[in-house]
Amino acid sequence: MSTGPPVPDLSLRHLQAELACLDVRLRREVRRWQLAGQDPNDSYRGLYVSDAEAEALLARPLATSWGGSQSLSPEEAQASAEAARRAAQACDAITQEAGRSGQPLRLRRLASVFGLDRFDLDILLVALAPVLDLRYEKLYAYLQDDVTRKRPTINLALDLLAEPGPDRLAHWPRFADDAPLFRYHLLERTPETAKLPLLSQVLVPDPAVAAWLLGRYQPHADLGAHAQLLRPQADEDSAVLTAEVWPHLALALDDDGILALHGPDRAAQEAVLRRLAAQLERPLLLVALDLLVRDGLAPGRALHLALRDARLTGAIPGLLGWDAALVDGAPPADLLAVLCAYPDRVAVAGRAAWQAAGVERERRLAWVETPMPSYAQRRAVWGFFLRDLTGLDIQPDPGLVSSEDPSGLDLNSLAGQFLLTTGQIRDACASARDLAAQRGEPVTRADLFAAARAHSNPNLAALARKITPRYAWDDIILPDDQRAILRELVATVRGRPQVLEGWGVGRKLAASAGVTALFAGPPGTGKTMAAEVIAAELGLDLYKIDLSTVVSKYIGETEKNLERIFSEAQSSNAILFFDEADALFGKRSEVRDSHDRYANIEISYLLQRMEAYDGVTILATNLRANLDEAFKRRLHFAVDFPFPDEKDRLRIWRALWPAELPTAPGLDLAGMARRYKLAGGNIRNVIVSAAYLAAADGGRVTMQHLLHGTRRELQKMGRLVGQEDVT
Repeated sequence: MSTGPPVPDLSLRHLQAELACLDVRLRREVRRWQLAGQDPNDSYRGLYVSDAEAEALLARPLATSWGGSQSLSPEEAQASAEAARRAAQACDAITQEAGRSGQPLRLRRLASVFGLDRFDLDILLVALAPVLDLRYEKLYAYLQDDVTRKRPTINLALDLLAEPGPDRLAHWPRFADDAPLFRYHLLERTPETAKLPLLSQVLVPDPAVAAWLLGRYQPHADLGAHAQLLRPQADEDSAVLTAEVWPHLALALDDDGILALHGPDRAAQEAVLRRLAAQLERPLLLVALDLLVRDGLAPGRALHLALRDARLTGAIPGLLGWDAALVDGAPPADLLAVLCAYPDRVAVAGRAAWQAAGVERERRLAWVETPMPSYAQRRAVWGFFLRDLTGLDIQPDPGLVSSEDPSGLDLNSLAGQFLLTTGQIRDACASARDLAAQRGEPVTRADLFAAARAHSNPNLAALARKITPRYAWDDIILPDDQRAILRELVATVRGRPQVLEGWGVGRKLAASAGVTALFAGPPGTGKTMAAEVIAAELGLDLYKIDLSTVVSKYIGETEKNLERIFSEAQSSNAILFFDEADALFGKRSEVRDSHDRYANIEISYLLQRMEAYDGVTILATNLRANLDEAFKRRLHFAVDFPFPDEKDRLRIWRALWPAELPTAPGLDLAGMARRYKLAGGNIRNVIVSAAYLAAADGGRVTMQHLLHGTRRELQKMGRLVGQEDVT
């Protein structure tokens, strides 16, 4: 099917016509140089100054070029004027054709947007010509009497565009730093000539400007890959990712104020900007300001270049990572002034909310928060990114965790247990696909949970020890009531979305979505194992923090250590398991001296951080009686791990005994459970010790090996076999 002839690019034809006008000026100037006695066949021209040239220079009037002192013959002057008239008519004809066809001319737009008059535009064309055609390099070298000077100086631009004489000095302000050509970085001076006298400075156009005039956007070299021009396009991606935030943007659509997005969800911010641009049918220029500053670019220059490119392309500038421009929580006055003076829509996005100060302004700031997505939004985002993997149209969960999940991937638990940003969910889905592809199988629930853990904050590993769960419910031996409490804890974590969001409990009755639990009991009774079971059941990472290493004798250091742990844990989606809680959580005493007062402050600070933490916190202590009563009131669950009786000890022996471990006949586990009062951790050590003894002695575990292992364990505990109580 024929689509018809291609539409001509009138902007390129117009640029060619403008350069034809420049050619007329160049032809006239070359003729003047020839009339002044320049010999184009002189191989050494420009490399020396003859006596005649020196005399001619002394006789030349002020502000007059070598050829400017020469006059064309009447015939030559008339021919030059006629050529200029025809070139101007060609430009006008293309302009009229563009107007009739509704095709804007890029060069005219550039002049209009940046406030360039005809003289400024001609200066730009003089600098631009050698970029488009190398013949201009030789022409400029000829007119500048130097074969090495192939780019135009300011003096050459004035020679071509201004009449000879003192009046041309009135054009000097056009080359000042605050003149439009240089304020907007359309032209730049070469570094090697920037400190020379003004007339000797060499002009070069920004390659980004040249590329745009030729029909494509190329970011300034300083912006590089951190700037991206997006065409307006309504997509389902943006609609899904901005479902919660979009209703708050009503004013932004009807107002030309500065849109200030703030919050942790950067991917949602990008989606908001894409959707806004599509709604307004405008291109979007996304610039990662934080990455530019990280690479060494000053925030001020990054802002100027970004706004320049946005003007150039007619795009809405979206400055991501705006926090990099803040100083003491606010943008410097000069940057804020530039932002407020921008004559079009502009949007900034960062994590922190900030205040505008130090600048008198009339422009309004439109604040829109992009918080961590709610459970319903997280589930919708999981479903959206997994749609291509499952082939199912996974709809949002109107009933929260009560609805069914047709994908079989447990999206309800994923959304409920992992507090991830939109970008983290997107990346987790991609990682899950990678894991499945390595096996050559479809994506599974395990892939998604592993990916979700991987894309949570991994920095907590520097402050705590990560524990890989090894146990399931069948491995832990506890009385029925304690097991029931542990299962209630798991159900509470899973039910948080429905209770806190769906039923509104979180608005008034719950300070945070966190779940806190206390595991109290003698060493070896299964506190760590229970934490592993819960982590395995929920699919969350488990980090163990030994509080004895957190508590410091120096005032304030304990609080700093705890703050670092909780700050990193906030985005880790991990279970925090504080072991040796007795080191900090003793009874708060009456304040008798400064040490008592600061000890109480440490405990109060921990209580405050636990209440603010949205994850799961488990505290383990050997002596529950030492815990402060106010602390106990803040706990959701308290589980006592009793020392196992004979029946439970036998269950522990059987549960811990590996099926692959070879045993000799007559092994009496019931007798071991009856005779020796050992906790589960001690029983585990005895089995391991007996296995090593068997490996060196016959290859099968015998009663002798078990008894020997028990003797060694009791010795470690400070007890002798003969002193062991027998039931």
